[in-house]
Amino acid sequence: KKNPRKFVQSVSSVFQSYPVFNQFIHQKMIKTASRLDGISEYYFAAKLREIAQMNAAGHAVINLGIGSPDLPPAPEVMETLRRATHDDRAHGYQSYTGLPVLRQAWANWYEKFYHVSLKSEGEILPLIGSKEGILHSAMTFLEPGDVALVPNPGYPTYRAASKLAGAEVQFYDLEEKNGWLPDFDFLEKTDLSRVKIMWLNYPQMPTGAPGSPDFFQKAVDFGRKNHILVVNDNPYSFILNEKPASILAADGAFETAIELNSLSKSHNLAGWRVGLVAGQADFLKEILKFKSNMDSGQPMPLQLAAVAALELPEIWYQNLNETYRKRQKLAFELLKKLGCKFQEPQQGLFVWAKIPEKYASGFELSDEILARARVFITPGGIFGSGGEKFVRVSLCQSVEIFEKAISKI
Repeated sequence: KKNPRKFVQSVSSVFQSYPVFNQFIHQKMIKTASRLDGISEYYFAAKLREIAQMNAAGHAVINLGIGSPDLPPAPEVMETLRRATHDDRAHGYQSYTGLPVLRQAWANWYEKFYHVSLKSEGEILPLIGSKEGILHSAMTFLEPGDVALVPNPGYPTYRAASKLAGAEVQFYDLEEKNGWLPDFDFLEKTDLSRVKIMWLNYPQMPTGAPGSPDFFQKAVDFGRKNHILVVNDNPYSFILNEKPASILAADGAFETAIELNSLSKSHNLAGWRVGLVAGQADFLKEILKFKSNMDSGQPMPLQLAAVAALELPEIWYQNLNETYRKRQKLAFELLKKLGCKFQEPQQGLFVWAKIPEKYASGFELSDEILARARVFITPGGIFGSGGEKFVRVSLCQSVEIFEKAISKI
């Protein structure tokens, strides 16, 4: 009577020691779908809980792991959002293909910065962030029996989305000696008969390797020759990069490639979830079949604010990169103090570095720094076996925070 919950727990613990009871319980449980076999919770979801617990205990952890921009959007973008919320049309369902003015703004942006001509009707499909486009693309084109080429190291979502679609994953290794670029000559010697999609991501995360017109042309030629859909995930092309490039600028790209892009990093709109997939209209029409069953369109105020973001002058990107260059220098200094080695320059929101030989893996170094200095850096192993001997540092903290982290280390 005094503590019924404790009584129930005690009784349960006794019964659970009997195999028959356990068998009965498991028979009554609702099993998850087999498509989740081999799919684990995203690493950062669990790690952020651990860090939150440490902060709650008074440890004040400095998080240099997550690539979530800490800088604000442009004032005119926020003002556009504020005004648009007062429009009577702002609160209803929106088109699955986005506002025409948004698609045209995306087209103008691609023309201005990537020198790619896109038709606003058919060749641009706005997304609720480019991450959803990864799953949309996988579910649209992959099925059991297909194979997806996934970079190692690379963004874990490429593997997860491919497996959720029922496809097999074939990793292709990215190596430092090759500038973290795919070895297309080696891939040509492998069995590509069941490969349907090749995931690309340049500028590359986590390695910071740049893309280039020559590289994208090789990727397109590889896709055309082997009848593979090449999907380039391109959210980092404006960060610490003077020459943004798109795979769609390559000759023949519309025959075999699509591109995902996002305003999360380039415009500090990560939480607003604004992205697109661009490419051949026939490809996008098929993706729309899947997407239209998953959401009911983007909020109109966010779409109009995205238009304002896409119309920002070039000085916006210059000022943004000036900030990130200052932070990158401090990230280099921090990594030197840890005995890590790295290549310069690197593009994107992170610095990728090789750990000292005394550590068995990036996980060991990361755990040690978290325990002793209360600073979190990302172990490279979460991006695949090719990242086991590396760590990644995010540039999404202020100069003052970096200086404090260096002092603690």
